[in-house]
Amino acid sequence: MYGDTVLEIQGLTKTYKNNRGIADVSLRVNEGDVYGFFGPNGAGKTTVMKIAAGLAKADRGSVRLFGYDPGERYEDAMKQVGVLIEKAEAFEYMSAYRNLEQAARLYPGLPNSRIDEALELVGLAAHKKEKVGHYSLGMKQRLGIASAILSKPKLLILDEPTNGLDIEGMVEIRELIARLAKEEQVTFFLSSHLISEMEMICNRVGILHNGRLIREGGMGELVHGSGQSLESYFVQQIRAEREAGRHEPAEVHYH
Repeated sequence: MYGDTVLEIQGLTKTYKNNRGIADVSLRVNEGDVYGFFGPNGAGKTTVMKIAAGLAKADRGSVRLFGYDPGERYEDAMKQVGVLIEKAEAFEYMSAYRNLEQAARLYPGLPNSRIDEALELVGLAAHKKEKVGHYSLGMKQRLGIASAILSKPKLLILDEPTNGLDIEGMVEIRELIARLAKEEQVTFFLSSHLISEMEMICNRVGILHNGRLIREGGMGELVHGSGQSLESYFVQQIRAEREAGRHEPAEVHYH
């Protein structure tokens, strides 16, 4: 089921002006994975995902998407990748359908039927003619996911994809991720605060704490072998880091 490496991160380091950031992060996402990337607020998850998606530059380290460095060959690296980082962006004076029409211009030859298909998948088909300015936060998030899956990517990088959704919406998005992974062989690299939801679909996990990757591996290897839920395992690992005194945010100094 799991094949070649589609995303490889090696020694990723980025320091901000306050000396905080991420330090020496390395991870691998293989074809067929639903990789859950977890960590407390401010741990650096979004920074890692932005760099992975070519939206920010690292100070050190490397990223490979399908074998390409997005910093050097962005189009080749990203042509099979869909991205939703932080909040979904859209033209609020346009309808959902018109927004996706604009996004579809980036993918020559994409049929209009795919727009309707994407809206149906995320539960917005009945609202496709409404202006996005009238949408709730959750509906805007669904539209962001529709835009991310529009081109039928092989890898989806999703930062908090259930942000703003009610309980029913969270379940629907989790089911959508599971369905795309199984039926369309889409690989996922995603972050979420809803660890109990993600446990149902993730096969690999990475735990980031204060800019450092403290655990990374398969669910069976890391979690199930301990007899704990993913949520309990996560809390235990974060507490252990803090109790061991490894609680300072990552700082990188150049000599």
